[in-house]
Amino acid sequence: MSGVAETVAFRPSGPLRGSVRVPGDKSITQRALLIGAVCDGPVEIVDPVWAGDPLSTAGMVRDLGVTIAGLAGRQRRAVVHGVGLRGLRAPRRALDAGNSGTGMRLLAGLLAGQNGTFVIDGDRSLRARPMGRVVVPLRAMGARIDARDGEFAPLTIDGTPLRGITYRLPVASAQVKSCLLLAGLLAPDETVVVEPAASRDHTERMLAAAGASLRRAAGEVAVRGAERLSLERVVVPGDLSSAAFLVAAALLVPGSHLRLVEVGLNPTRLGFCEVVRRMGGLVEWAVTGCDGGEPRGEIEVRASRLHGTTVPAAETPSLVDEVTLLALLGCFAEGETVVEGVGDLRAKESDRLTAIVEIVNALGGEAEAGDDVLRVRGSALRGGAVSSRGDHRLAMLGAVAGLVCPAGVDVSGFEAAAVTFPGFASVLEEVLPS
Repeated sequence: MSGVAETVAFRPSGPLRGSVRVPGDKSITQRALLIGAVCDGPVEIVDPVWAGDPLSTAGMVRDLGVTIAGLAGRQRRAVVHGVGLRGLRAPRRALDAGNSGTGMRLLAGLLAGQNGTFVIDGDRSLRARPMGRVVVPLRAMGARIDARDGEFAPLTIDGTPLRGITYRLPVASAQVKSCLLLAGLLAPDETVVVEPAASRDHTERMLAAAGASLRRAAGEVAVRGAERLSLERVVVPGDLSSAAFLVAAALLVPGSHLRLVEVGLNPTRLGFCEVVRRMGGLVEWAVTGCDGGEPRGEIEVRASRLHGTTVPAAETPSLVDEVTLLALLGCFAEGETVVEGVGDLRAKESDRLTAIVEIVNALGGEAEAGDDVLRVRGSALRGGAVSSRGDHRLAMLGAVAGLVCPAGVDVSGFEAAAVTFPGFASVLEEVLPS
């Protein structure tokens, strides 16, 4: 494995072996920063991941008048000095979400009921991602919020009193659900979000730990307006979506046996591991502890002979970040692998669905996509050159593919991997034979 400028070459290097801890969970880190900002008093964050998106979210929190100790040195322990539910201050300049859709959408909910006028902007990629999905329900809550062309960033928010609503999500989305729950904290009555399928529930777990009044039932979650939140500490587990790339590599590289420790094992994030097991993958996991409602534990994975499967749309929200890996596994599985309900991937950091198909086919595979479905037929890949397109998951997809393609894979724009997994190439070197 060697790197030149922005292109990194990945080649078959033998089995992955050993024990490794992946960086902290990006989703939990960002929620800890945002919820911590509106708590009464300090909130300690242990093992945050200081990757691109959390750094952008931390920057916005700081610009809103919140002090974050430990941010400057990117330390393993940070303290967010919360200013209370209604204590965020409008800055003179636009808030910069960078490439973080999570940061922009969740913060929009928190700001909708604050005092002052706020503008949230982002980079060119984020400006192309749909924000109407939070604008519409926030307006139904009484928010004064405008978006470019009614759909895109920058978002301009004039804080105003909110009211609770019942909102049925057109598409399962943890970001939209979280936005409305955070806005609901600032409404005097109950806000109910109805989901067509279960999505990750980190926000609900953290709000409950902070003392919010939450009600959960099959297919819906509700929150009541609050006067204060209090959260002493958030321990961030390893990011399961990051671990999934190492799981995929160990499944595909012959002779591999890998153990991943201190990984978040939230049930709403285990869809990838469950589908892999259905494909014949030798993967096991066990919960060893729980912090703030978030289970953590170990994953053990061995090289496996796989067969294709169908992932129905109802399962996709629990593995939406791992569809790239299911496509790669499908290339080495017997038969066909079908993933339904993937249309939303067209609105990620890139048109990820189209990119997956083009990358697989460029490496010698057979993949195709419809409006809402991905199909991959088992066919050994040969290798080649791919571009990350500025998308962290595509960068790591190319890296894993390079370990199993005879000709290897050259990944241009590999630096995008740092958005989620700083040091990904170095971690691979630790578990590959020297």
